[in-house]
Amino acid sequence: MRLLYTISILSLLLFCCKNETKPTIKEETKPLTTAEKIANNYGFKHFEYITEIGFTFNVDRDSSHFERSWIWKPKSNEVTLITTKDTITYNRKSVDSTNVNADQGFINDKFWLLAPFQLIWDKSATISEVSKENTPISNIESNKITLTYPDNGGYTPGDAYDFYFDDNYQITEWVFRQGNSNEPSMINTWEDYQNFNGLNLSLTHKNKEGNFKLYFTNIKVVK
Repeated sequence: MRLLYTISILSLLLFCCKNETKPTIKEETKPLTTAEKIANNYGFKHFEYITEIGFTFNVDRDSSHFERSWIWKPKSNEVTLITTKDTITYNRKSVDSTNVNADQGFINDKFWLLAPFQLIWDKSATISEVSKENTPISNIESNKITLTYPDNGGYTPGDAYDFYFDDNYQITEWVFRQGNSNEPSMINTWEDYQNFNGLNLSLTHKNKEGNFKLYFTNIKVVK
């Protein structure tokens, strides 16, 4: 009888242990950075599904016009440059002297198209805290962060970009400062927003004087 009683007690203890509620561990959700909020507003979460991006980069300066077209396959990093004179295909994993000029052009043009994503991609760059300043063209109070590249590495080391954005994390204007100079090298608007397969892109950038326009045509975003 004593043995049965002992077994019953052990069974009860095992049952209680089995059904004991384990304390739940609450995972802390890390708040998004300003850079992440801006990138997400431009569809950054969709980018991992993109297999191909095609676009034509255009610049109208006074009476002159310049353009070149690109096809980029992000997953393989294959790039094709198309101009009126030539077509060059190369892979960004193996850039050499035969395609380095094309790659410099691609990095520049892609930056204009996808600058909000570069805030996430370019790990070596530093991003300032958010400040409040008036935009340089429209003179409207805005949020501002500065992206600064290190003094070595890349095609344009030491450059800085001031991003002006509204409370919805949409960029309205920006300033490029070559070599992190105190004086602006270029000031442009961000306008003509359109959505392409989840990517929210600004297609037109103008200066204050009205004699410079950089814009994108023939946009193709494939998932």
